[in-house]
Amino acid sequence: MLQMNRYLVEYVGTVFFIYVIVSTGQWLAIGAALAVAVLLGGPISGGNFNPAVSITMAAAGKLPTHDVVPYIICQIAGGLTALELYKRTK
Repeated sequence: MLQMNRYLVEYVGTVFFIYVIVSTGQWLAIGAALAVAVLLGGPISGGNFNPAVSITMAAAGKLPTHDVVPYIICQIAGGLTALELYKRTK
């Protein structure tokens, strides 16, 4: 169950972060969204919210390698969800 919580946090955090990026395009809002996502999700999942960050953290030994693929799947799904939400509210 704990594993699923980490994946869910990566998904929801990515949705939030990417939605702010595509809907505002404002650097201050994007920075604030990333800060909020990392502050809230960091203690649970590490707060990667980006496949490149997940790969880098695994290479540095800070993310178990068995978590890399599920994290990336959650992050891509989160990005696609954010895009779909943006398109539907536009």
